Amino acid sequence: MQLETLRQLVVDTLADMKARDVEVMDVRGKTAITDYMVVASGTSDRHVKSIAETLAYRAKEAGEAPLGMEGVTEGEWALVDLNGVVVHIMLPKVRDFYNLERLWSAPALVTKAAATNH
Repeated sequence: MQLETLRQLVVDTLADMKARDVEVMDVRGKTAITDYMVVASGTSDRHVKSIAETLAYRAKEAGEAPLGMEGVTEGEWALVDLNGVVVHIMLPKVRDFYNLERLWSAPALVTKAAATNH
């Protein structure tokens, strides 16, 4: 499946499942883990679980089975790894605490070593 088609499948599924505050971040060049990081909120632990399970089902149905899923049994934070798109679905309080949007939107830190005079 094309990367952009997969990203759109994720966005459409999140919209269908009434996920809130969906943010899609292009993280190419910032990490080798994935190309897109998607963060969304669910209204309850049951909602978070349902969104993650539905997303995994639809992706598999489209020929893109998840590489892994985490946190679905607890429901406070679920992760669905679709390789080119990694999706985090969280309760609002958990999302506020981790603030992944700030983490992934921050510019890369570049430091210069102090020149030493010999």
